[in-house]
Amino acid sequence: MLPIIVAAQFAGTSMWFAGNAVVADIARIAAAPPGALGSITTAVQLGFIVGTLVYAAALISDRFSPSRVFLVSIVLGATCNAAGVLGFDWAEPLGLSPYSGALLLRFGTGFFLAGVYPVGMKLAADWFGAGLGRALGYLVGALAIGTALPHLVRATAGSLQWQAVLLATSLLAITGGLAVILGVRDGPFRRRSGSFRPGAIVAAFKAIGFRSAALGYFGHMWELYAFWAFVPLVLAARLANAESVAQPATVSALAFGVIALGGLGCVVGGYVALRRGSAVVAAAALAVSGALCLTSPLVLSAPVPVFLTLLAVWGFAVVADSPQFSTLVARNARPEIRGSALTLVNCIGFAITIPSIQLLTYVSARLSAQWHFLFLAVGPVLGLIALRGALKAGDASR
Repeated sequence: MLPIIVAAQFAGTSMWFAGNAVVADIARIAAAPPGALGSITTAVQLGFIVGTLVYAAALISDRFSPSRVFLVSIVLGATCNAAGVLGFDWAEPLGLSPYSGALLLRFGTGFFLAGVYPVGMKLAADWFGAGLGRALGYLVGALAIGTALPHLVRATAGSLQWQAVLLATSLLAITGGLAVILGVRDGPFRRRSGSFRPGAIVAAFKAIGFRSAALGYFGHMWELYAFWAFVPLVLAARLANAESVAQPATVSALAFGVIALGGLGCVVGGYVALRRGSAVVAAAALAVSGALCLTSPLVLSAPVPVFLTLLAVWGFAVVADSPQFSTLVARNARPEIRGSALTLVNCIGFAITIPSIQLLTYVSARLSAQWHFLFLAVGPVLGLIALRGALKAGDASR
């Protein structure tokens, strides 16, 4: 089942940054104000947060077949994503500006992604007991590559219109949803839950293993999506004087490479976790990306070859801890609430991405690009502090 789930996760999450890859076109057509990158990214994140709250409160992935939830969510999300090709004038009769219409469609895409990313992890957790860290390594790796894909499409589209990016990612997503419904049955570790019991999920935070993993994940999320969102901006700013690599297509290709390297980081981390445990892998990846945050003014002003090498290392490490945090959360939650626990922790984590993205949007208007990522260091530092409990106790996620 794992290759199907991984391929479908890659396909579905390709919609996540589709708006970012064509943000200049959307901003022009929708008459967006300055700071459109931060607002469009935040709209998806906010939609995902609201979606995860709804999915968790209704225990959707615990009460209904996760494969069916995945398909329905992906079709609805793809519809919102692709609707942008029709333009945004439809918003005016509703009393909205075209730009508000664009943000509404990105919000809808994020809302239904709540039935894709966490439900994909739920599918994996229902199928894998031993080796869950490795399985989620592949799964979150697919998320990283899927997130990067619109930048690759943009880089290689040539003379194709920006609408092709939205249509291509939507069609790819629907293909992934069909693969899951046709090829993935409910797993042997699945436990149905018939009612919403918020106390059970709240009680999970009293367990040191669950709490430590969740808090570490929250620190990781402060850094991750802000880093991903602003990588193209930092690349463009740093390479502005290097004419051979400053072309928009080249910047998009490099952004794809940096983000997609996180997929390799997740897979490698998953295999290392089989021997060393998920807590150790999560802490190591968080330490590397945290160190790069703290030294980012030097990293981003280094000679171009050094800058690109260190940015590649950063892209590799910045998400390598994510599947291991999810593994720790899944293993420390009771089976009957596992799907909702994963969804709720995701919800809180993605809520944390909004202030970090908005902070970088504010900073980018006032400071040069080399200072942007320094403000992300607080996340990895606090995440490492939170992980101390899990590191002392060890974990059984091999």
